Amino acid sequence: MNPTQAEPKKILFLPRWYPNRYDPMPGLFIRRHALSVAGNFRVAVLYVHLDTEKRDFAYDFEQTDNLGILELTIYYRSCKSGFRQLASLVNLLRFFIAHFKGFRLLKKEFGKPDLLHVNVLTRLGFIVFIYRIFTGKPYVITEHWTRYLPGMNNFNGFVRKKLTKLVVKHASAVLPVTLNLQQAMQKHGLLNSNYQVIPNVVDTELFKPMDFPASDSRKMFIHVSCFDDRQKNISGILRVLKRLSEKRKDWICTMVGDGIHFDQLMEYAEKLGLKDTFVVFTGLKENKELITLMQKACFQVMFSRYENLPVVIPESFACGVPFISTNVGGIAEHIHKNLGLLIASEDETALLDSIGFMLDSTGKYDKAVIRQYALDHFSNEVIGKQISGVYYQILQD
Repeated sequence: MNPTQAEPKKILFLPRWYPNRYDPMPGLFIRRHALSVAGNFRVAVLYVHLDTEKRDFAYDFEQTDNLGILELTIYYRSCKSGFRQLASLVNLLRFFIAHFKGFRLLKKEFGKPDLLHVNVLTRLGFIVFIYRIFTGKPYVITEHWTRYLPGMNNFNGFVRKKLTKLVVKHASAVLPVTLNLQQAMQKHGLLNSNYQVIPNVVDTELFKPMDFPASDSRKMFIHVSCFDDRQKNISGILRVLKRLSEKRKDWICTMVGDGIHFDQLMEYAEKLGLKDTFVVFTGLKENKELITLMQKACFQVMFSRYENLPVVIPESFACGVPFISTNVGGIAEHIHKNLGLLIASEDETALLDSIGFMLDSTGKYDKAVIRQYALDHFSNEVIGKQISGVYYQILQD
């Protein structure tokens, strides 16, 4: 295989999460991975979505061209049985049938893929493993999921573990987004001779520093997340902000996002006397609105109990904005002294001190240095080159 040859090889992405008709946010980082290699390969994405709103049994197909990648999304009806195990089994069967239908359709529209790229195990790994048996086509795995991390207790079940070990063993490459995740997978016995860490992509053309007119108003910092308090510990942030409000008044925190605990956390902020005075909830923001909030922020803050490497961190860096985060998952691999502050999970006093330090250090962090780190580690060009290099190596063997 020669990278300059006229007919590019075909890559098929199979993501477990992907933007869809109900939510544009999940798996957006997977789409960015696919886009990053589209200049060197023909790329298609087959995504299958369990549709809890769907009433009929027919499979819905949506096919689009997104900046040069063919995206095929298939929606299938959720089983309505009151027996949980039966419903799970039926949904799994429909999941596999949907992929089979997708393969048949893509064969006509796209041709046979030369390599399959799975994002998030295990059931998709089983699909490509079987595909490899029948076609001989190689597959690679990118893993994002925190379930392998210590204390999560989400990677369990005899069949799941055995099947995942088999799928990982026979992959041509395994590409976790952090070294921490790689080590966690290996501790679970998920062994492969070709592990390579490749982070998520940030669109550095969209996420970039921007100067806004000076203002005499309070300094603004932000928190961006999916509002799952069990993971993100936003209630802990609010308790710290209550203490901060009793010490100083020169700040306001903008909380961006939506999720299962959004209403509950707004009520908690109101109970603490913070809502609309020191804390503003914007709901979900996307694209330009989200980027503008990041650009205006003095810093970002996250107080998670567990993480891998949330994409808001490299997005913040691309905007030249420093970050406060707990030292969990793979975050310490990228937050250094010139980029932000790391604190222990659950340490509310450390968070209070760190926010105070950041408020007093506005302008001391070099935006250009932070931005350059993002360009060197997360840009479309850098990540696309790394993933393409893996593909070329495999396809030449």
